[in-house]
Amino acid sequence: MKQPRNSRFRSVGMKLFVILFCTIVLLSSVLGLTSYYAAKGIITDQVAAASSQSIVQAADKLDFLFAEYEALSRQFAVDSILKADMETVSRPGAATVAKVDAEDRIRRKLDSVKGSDGRLLGIRLVSKSLVDAESYKSTGISSVRSAEGIQARVKQLDAAKGNPVWFPVRAKGFFDMYDQSSLTMGRLLRNMQHPEAEYYMLIEIKGQALTDILSNLHIGLTGEIRILDPDGNIVYGADNKLLGEPSYIHPAAEPAEGERQSFTASNEQGTSQLVVYQPLDTAKWTLMGYAPVSDFTKSADRLLYITLSVVLAAAVIALVIGYVLVRLIGRPLGKLAGLMEEGEQGNLQVRTHFKGQDEIGRLGHSFNKMMEQISLLAGQSSRSAAQVLATSEQLVNASSVTSTHAREVAAATGEIAHGAASLALEAESSNRNVERMNLQITEVKEINSAMDASAEKVIAVSDQGAELMKTLVAQSESTVQMMELIQENSMKLRESAHLIRSILTPMIAVNKQTNILALNASIEAVRAGAAGRGFVVIANEIRGLADESNQSIAMVSKITEEISSRIENTVQVVGDTAPLFREQISSVRESSSIFEGVRAEMEQFIGYLNESSASITELMEYQHRLGESMASVHAVVQQTSASTEEVASMSSQQFTVSEELVALSGKLEKLAEELKQSLVSFHG
Repeated sequence: MKQPRNSRFRSVGMKLFVILFCTIVLLSSVLGLTSYYAAKGIITDQVAAASSQSIVQAADKLDFLFAEYEALSRQFAVDSILKADMETVSRPGAATVAKVDAEDRIRRKLDSVKGSDGRLLGIRLVSKSLVDAESYKSTGISSVRSAEGIQARVKQLDAAKGNPVWFPVRAKGFFDMYDQSSLTMGRLLRNMQHPEAEYYMLIEIKGQALTDILSNLHIGLTGEIRILDPDGNIVYGADNKLLGEPSYIHPAAEPAEGERQSFTASNEQGTSQLVVYQPLDTAKWTLMGYAPVSDFTKSADRLLYITLSVVLAAAVIALVIGYVLVRLIGRPLGKLAGLMEEGEQGNLQVRTHFKGQDEIGRLGHSFNKMMEQISLLAGQSSRSAAQVLATSEQLVNASSVTSTHAREVAAATGEIAHGAASLALEAESSNRNVERMNLQITEVKEINSAMDASAEKVIAVSDQGAELMKTLVAQSESTVQMMELIQENSMKLRESAHLIRSILTPMIAVNKQTNILALNASIEAVRAGAAGRGFVVIANEIRGLADESNQSIAMVSKITEEISSRIENTVQVVGDTAPLFREQISSVRESSSIFEGVRAEMEQFIGYLNESSASITELMEYQHRLGESMASVHAVVQQTSASTEEVASMSSQQFTVSEELVALSGKLEKLAEELKQSLVSFHG
C-alpha cells in the first residue's frame, strides 16, 4: 500500500533525519562562526597591543623633539648677553653704534641656531607691538604681520606668562606667509626690570619634521596618523586641508589609569576602525593612529571559508547518516504500519519477516504473536455463536412454563370471588355491633376528656414545681460561688500581708544606712574643707537611698490600699449572700404549697378513673360478641388472603420470567448482530 506524501514527512525516519541533519549543521556552523569571531577578536587585540607600543614610541620621539625646542627657548630666556642686547635696542637713548652692534649680535645668534638645525623653518624675536622693524628674525623667512588671528595667538603667549606654548601645524606657517606647513612654539622672554625689552620668541618647525618622525609608524595598510588637541581638532595630519578641523574619531580626554589606550570606532563612512592613541607629555596634544579593522582581519577570513567548507561537508555526512537511519529505522517501521493497516481491515494472515534482534525485530515478533492471538479470538467467537443457539432453545421452554402459570392464576381468581360473597354477609352483622360499640365509646370519650383536663392541670402544677426547683438550684450555686469568692479574697489578703512584711524589712535597713551615710558625709566634709568635694559621691549615694526609701513607702501604701479594697469586697459579697438565702427559703415554701395542690388533683383523678372502669366493663361484653362475629370473618379473610398471596406470587413469577425473556431476547439479538459483523470483517 503506497503511503501518502504528507505521511512520509511525518514518519519517524524523516523526523530522525531532520533532527540529525539540523543538529550537525547547526553545531558545525556555531563552532566555525565562534572560531572566526574569536580569531578576529584575538587578532584585533594583538594588533592593538603592538600598535599601542608603536604609538607610545612615536609619542616619546615627539616629546623628545618638543623638549629640545623648549630647552632652546629656555636658553634664550636665561642668556644674559641676549637680554642685555634686547635692553639696548629697546632703550630710547641708546647710542646708534651700540644699538647696531646689539641688533647684529641678535641676528647672528638667530642665524646660528637656524643653521645648526635643518628642521627649523625659522626663528624670530617679535616685539610686543608686532612691528616688523622692531622685530628680529633669522634669514630666509617672511616678515611679521599683525592680522586679527595672529593677535589672538599672541594673546595666548601673554596668558602663558613665560611658559612655552605650542601652536598647531598651519598650512602656511604662523603668519600665513609660507608655501609649506610649520609647527610653531612660542614663548614670552620676560624682563621684570625692563618690561619694554620683552619679546615674543617664535620657533617655527617644518611640518616635514613631524612627517619624518612619524614616517616609520604604520597602523594597518591604509591607516592614518593624526595629532589632536584637547578639543578634538586636528593639529597634524597627512592632509593639510584637515588642519584645524574637528576629528570624527577622537579618544577620551583623560584615559583611566591602567586602561588600554585603544578602541574601535566607526569613521564618517561607517567603517569600523581600530584606534590607538598616546597623550604627549610636553604639549597638551594626543598622538592618534587608526586603520580599518578589515586590514588586520583579512587572514581570519580564511576561517570563514573553512567554516563554510566544514558546514557543507557536515551537511553531506548528515545526509548519508540520515539515509542510513531511514533505511534501518524508518523503512521497517513503515512496513510494520502497512501490515497493521491490513490487519485493521480484517486480514489476520499478515506477518512480518524481521530477522534482527534489536527493538524493531522484537517489535515484529510481537506483532506476529498479536495477530495469532486475534485469530484465536475469532475462533472463540464462532463457538460463542453456537452457544447463542442453545440459549434460544431455553427461551422456548421458559415460554411454556409461563402459559401453565397463567392457567393457575385463572383458577385462583374464581376462589377469591366465592370467598368475597361470604365475607359480605358477615360484614352486615358486624356493622350492627359496631354501632352499639360507638355509643359506649362516646361515653368513654367524655370521661377521657375530663381525665385529660385533670392530667393537664397535674402537668402544669408539675411544671411550676420543676421551675421552682431549678430556681432553688441556681440560687444554691450562686451561694457556693459567693463562698468561693470569699475564700479567694481571704487568700489574697493573706498574700498582701506577707508582701507588706517583706517590704518593710529592707525599708528599715535602708533608713539605717541612710542615717549612717549622712552622718559620715557631714563629718568628712567638715574635716576636708575645700577638698571635701570628693564627698559629693557620698551625698549622691545618700540621695539615691532616700529615693529608694520613698519608692518602698509608696509601694507599701499601694498594697495597703489594695488590701482595704479587697476587704470591702468581701464584706459586700457576704452582704449580698444573705438575701439569696432568704429567697431560697421562700422558694422552698412555695414548692410545698404547690405539691399539696398536686395531691388534691390526684385524688379527683382517681374518682374519674373509677367511673371509666365501669364503662369499660360494659364495653367488654359487646366486644365479646363482636369478636365471635369477627372470628368467622377472620377465617374467610384468611382463606381469601391465602388465595390472594398465591395469585400474587404466581403473577410476580410470571412477570419476572417475562422480563427475563425480554432482556435475554434483546441481548441475544445484539450479540448475534455483533458476532455476525465481527466474523464478516475477519478472514483468518
